[in-house]
Amino acid sequence: MDALLELLQNDARLSTSQLAERLGRSEVEVAAMISDLQAKGAILGYHAVVDPERAGQRHVSALIEVKLTPERNGGFDRLAQRIARFDQVASCYLMSGGYDLAVLVEGEDLREVARFVSEKLSTLDGVVSTATHFQLKVYKQSGFIAGEAKADERLAVSP
Repeated sequence: MDALLELLQNDARLSTSQLAERLGRSEVEVAAMISDLQAKGAILGYHAVVDPERAGQRHVSALIEVKLTPERNGGFDRLAQRIARFDQVASCYLMSGGYDLAVLVEGEDLREVARFVSEKLSTLDGVVSTATHFQLKVYKQSGFIAGEAKADERLAVSP
């Protein structure tokens, strides 16, 4: 199963026959493995990794550090799951260190992200503080280098 997941993470466009060939299994076996992984929730979905600059996308992304007050019998889980359900939230992670959650948010512009933080996120009971960091440029995303220079381009050398 691990080999199948690795292949799908590297290129989810591979057909069942291509996956079967690389794994040394039949197409029927691979299709059953994929169905099983989806049913178990191990495969959450499939998506394209997009270079927003080259695709002409003008949306804004931000990483928001969130400090929480843990709940008596639930810790951070219930509040984190509530935050994760907001449409603006692309990803939400429990973290170690100086803050509790890392929340990746997307919006049409800075104001939309600011409204989300001020009107929805920071007003939730249990949210102690937030710190918002806006994404300025993508260099690598989901294992892929964005805007990579062509092989024949060279860096300028100065004396």
